[in-house]
Amino acid sequence: MQIDDARHFLLTSKEKFDGITSDPLDPWVKGAATLYTKEFFEAAKAHLNPGGVVTLFVQLYESTPEAVKSEVATFFEVFPNGFIAGNIFRGVGYDMVLVGQVEPIRIDLDEVDARLTRPEYAAVAQSLREIGITSAVDLFATYAGRAADLTEWMKDAFINHDSDLRLQYLAGLGLERYESDQIYGDILKHRRFPEGLFTGSEPLMRALRQRIDREP
Repeated sequence: MQIDDARHFLLTSKEKFDGITSDPLDPWVKGAATLYTKEFFEAAKAHLNPGGVVTLFVQLYESTPEAVKSEVATFFEVFPNGFIAGNIFRGVGYDMVLVGQVEPIRIDLDEVDARLTRPEYAAVAQSLREIGITSAVDLFATYAGRAADLTEWMKDAFINHDSDLRLQYLAGLGLERYESDQIYGDILKHRRFPEGLFTGSEPLMRALRQRIDREP
């Protein structure tokens, strides 16, 4: 879906969804920063069914700390219950997915594992296996932080609005700059095991806690 089409759809549609995912172009591309605004996220939020989820792709490569902070802080303004899942590539931070929900998020590890064995989720399980993820613990060991723990990191972040798309220029300053590992490392300095986010059997909870505490 094109940038203008995506915005127009959310602003005019009356449909509700269980999931909305946004994987925009680089925010320095003309018009793309409008898919990272508080107003756009609020429109997405208004189109969620109860329990529905919004996800947003955020690149760390060829970006700046200021641009990433702006994207994350703007998203968390609308989804204060959200969290970050990070991606490591060749040993360094590379990109992230922000996950938001209107209600407080609760993820049942046992239920996720059970779903991955069901025939209707075979394509999902295969896709995850292709990147080395075979269980709920593998998947959520990518947890990198949530709004409550990142207050200090986000304190000087610019909130991106339709009326002031400064993000487009902040992101443009990151062209041919590769500071993704530094940016991701600064986020991880604030990571704590997210009490209340995950539920499940004691062995799975213990395994996930160990992974989050141990992994970079």
